[in-house]
Amino acid sequence: MPNQLIAYLQNDLNISSEQIQLALSHCQMIPSQLPMILWQYGLINLGQLNQILDWWETH
Repeated sequence: MPNQLIAYLQNDLNISSEQIQLALSHCQMIPSQLPMILWQYGLINLGQLNQILDWWETH
């Protein structure tokens, strides 16, 4: 699932690899927190967070 999520973030939401790596470095123990970390650091907006969570529920 994490690889699918990363592909979704990059391809559908245009989040850079650098932004994803930054967020991943802060959630190494719990990868499912990646969307929240991206939002907390201002790398995605609330609408994008909701899109990610919706995507997560269907995959």
